[in-house]
Amino acid sequence: MPPDCCSAAINPQSPCNTGLRCCAHEPHHHHTLLVVPSVRRDSAHRVPRMNTQQVRAIFLSDIHLGTRACQAENLLDFMKHYSSEYVFLLGDIVDLWSMSRGGVSWSAAQNTFVQKMLRRARHGEQVFFIPGNHDEALREYVGTSFGDVMVAHEYIHTAADGRKYLLLHGDEFDQVTMHYKWVAILGDMAYNLLVRLNIYLSWLRRTFKIRGYWSLAGYAKRKIKTAVNFIFNFEDAVIRHARELGVDGAICGHIHWPAIKEVDGLTYLNCGDWVDSCTAIVEHLDGRMELIHWGAAQQPAPLNLPQPKQLETEFTA
Repeated sequence: MPPDCCSAAINPQSPCNTGLRCCAHEPHHHHTLLVVPSVRRDSAHRVPRMNTQQVRAIFLSDIHLGTRACQAENLLDFMKHYSSEYVFLLGDIVDLWSMSRGGVSWSAAQNTFVQKMLRRARHGEQVFFIPGNHDEALREYVGTSFGDVMVAHEYIHTAADGRKYLLLHGDEFDQVTMHYKWVAILGDMAYNLLVRLNIYLSWLRRTFKIRGYWSLAGYAKRKIKTAVNFIFNFEDAVIRHARELGVDGAICGHIHWPAIKEVDGLTYLNCGDWVDSCTAIVEHLDGRMELIHWGAAQQPAPLNLPQPKQLETEFTA
């Protein structure tokens, strides 16, 4: 591929960007973006399903198929309610880490989700898969497609209002995952333990008719200073990368902390996960982005982080 085409893929402002596809020729090329024009594919064959809300795009991440903690039933219920032109799967869709430790738990609902994604792709929805650290083995297939699902490392999506968003998983901005993988694996095991405990706590809350949804893992993140600082550092790093590429914002996953917020003049969006929070980002037909909560009782969990000045007060008191 000529050098000027690759530079157009990195720079969304380039006039060469129209109609350009730029994919990695080397499996571990971590700076290659896939930029595809915002056009419909086989749109004449795609008919919105009955009783669904039509949106332009759906962004999902951290589903963790293959684990007991995956809330595939909630995810299937969510997908029944939304029809879209695009579906973006932003990493950790399949949890190869857990599966490699001998903990494979693949339910019928998880199987149905995979089948429905392939069916959506066949029927004209543009489905893109950006692997994360839990399914990083699939990064070797960047630039190829499986059943009409395109695999990319990063992607620039142009919303209906013209704003450009960098799509990525985000693990490259997690220093623990990048440099101390064994620590990340231990942390993953601890997080899975909290999520499993939360299943029993949710059962107790339902038994005693306590309304609403409460997340043990989310509570731990809010109360541990290191975890909160990590979230702020992660957000800043993602936005810094987006600014370097000249886009208007970034949509990612990885940290299991759903959010839509302005960071230094750019829009930061995190899809959350389908293990604990059951959240997704949708783009409406006018380009407006919305964070959807689809947990137990479909009530949004408290997601506001304390600001850095509050942190010092809370943890030094």
